[in-house]
Amino acid sequence: MKKLISCAALALLTAAASAQPLPAYDLLLRGGRVIDAKNRIDAMMDVAIKDGKIARVAPGLAPGDAIKTIDVRGMVVSPGLIDLHVHVYNGTGEKGSYAGDLSVPPDGFTFRAGVTTVVDAGCAGWRNFEDFKDRIIDRSKTRVLAMLNIVGAGMRGGKWEQDMGDMDGEATAKMAQRYPGLIIGVKAAHFSGPEWKPIDEAVIAGNRAKLPVMVDFGVDQPTRPLYDLLTKKLRPGDIYTHMFSGLRQEQDPASKGPSKAFVEGRARGIYFDTGTGGGSFKFMLAVPIISQGFKPDSLSTDLHTGSMNSATKDILNVASKMMAIGLSLPEVIADMTAHPARQIKREDLGNLSPGSVADIAVISVQKGRFGYLDMVNTRVDGAQKLVAELTIKDGKIVYDLNGLSALPWTASPGDVKLDPRWTTFPRQDPALGVTAR
Repeated sequence: MKKLISCAALALLTAAASAQPLPAYDLLLRGGRVIDAKNRIDAMMDVAIKDGKIARVAPGLAPGDAIKTIDVRGMVVSPGLIDLHVHVYNGTGEKGSYAGDLSVPPDGFTFRAGVTTVVDAGCAGWRNFEDFKDRIIDRSKTRVLAMLNIVGAGMRGGKWEQDMGDMDGEATAKMAQRYPGLIIGVKAAHFSGPEWKPIDEAVIAGNRAKLPVMVDFGVDQPTRPLYDLLTKKLRPGDIYTHMFSGLRQEQDPASKGPSKAFVEGRARGIYFDTGTGGGSFKFMLAVPIISQGFKPDSLSTDLHTGSMNSATKDILNVASKMMAIGLSLPEVIADMTAHPARQIKREDLGNLSPGSVADIAVISVQKGRFGYLDMVNTRVDGAQKLVAELTIKDGKIVYDLNGLSALPWTASPGDVKLDPRWTTFPRQDPALGVTAR
């Protein structure tokens, strides 16, 4: 009988403990430099997270109010980064195709760079988007959004990408309308002919679906000059990527600053994106154009199997490079958060507003001597390099470079039962001998 009473008492104590209210916050980041362009914050503050959402951003929040508190003093706390231009339709096995072997798996390249959202820029068209969705979007931890290629077959190489018969604005719009918020734009890319059809059809799709158009203008043709693209064909809110490639008359030959097309295009409301890629960024353009006050609206990588190991590497390398040639830290953070979110009409992302999804990048600013490259293998030296220390997606840690969230192995683990509320790497429960879930 005593044994039964003891067991009952233990059960009651356990139930009472489990009924204890949770702390106010799941996770608290203390003492970092919070840069949130949308909310015009650039100050030392704490960021509190609860149930996958931003709960509060303010100085002096109490560590005792959180299940887990992490000291991020000396680091930048930013909204999770958005890479506006990537290629991630990987896994089909198609050789030499961005709907195949030239694309990269998103989760292998995002969290380690502070990126929580990517925009696949046209790998799939309306014909193969649902395969892309099933194969990549629905299986990735990274938030993968998409711009549909105006070519129905997508970005599969020359014979497909030059097929004007497969450029269909109406069909593209219908597929985009089937997946609102997931398909967030239309892409025209790599066209080498003299005709305007890919641009015209992309704009038709953009108008029907109320989405922006992003243009990689392909081969420079006298019959379709950049000036006409930016001042006549595209609409306010459309996006010109590869802005520093020098392949399509982007630079004024006399002043070395922005071309007339750029200046008048921006005045009309066209956005300009870096999309550095493997062959779309030269210092000989970027340095004088930026020095004359024409700065990017967004930073992106054009990430693929070529650019990931060449001059681009990842988005923080691009941001560090841009800081080396004249952009400030707050500018590059804005160009990877609030600005791309605005361009793709997903302003629920890219900010730390209370109630917003808790996607966060904790970034260290390393000091030293660093070399940054361009597409023609010339170098600029910089004194700063941005490094992702901690990445949080939907309120949970998904990447921790130096163990900011971890205790020394010799320390008492304490209560591990609530770990799954703040991390995707829960510790082992010593009482059970298993990992907490």
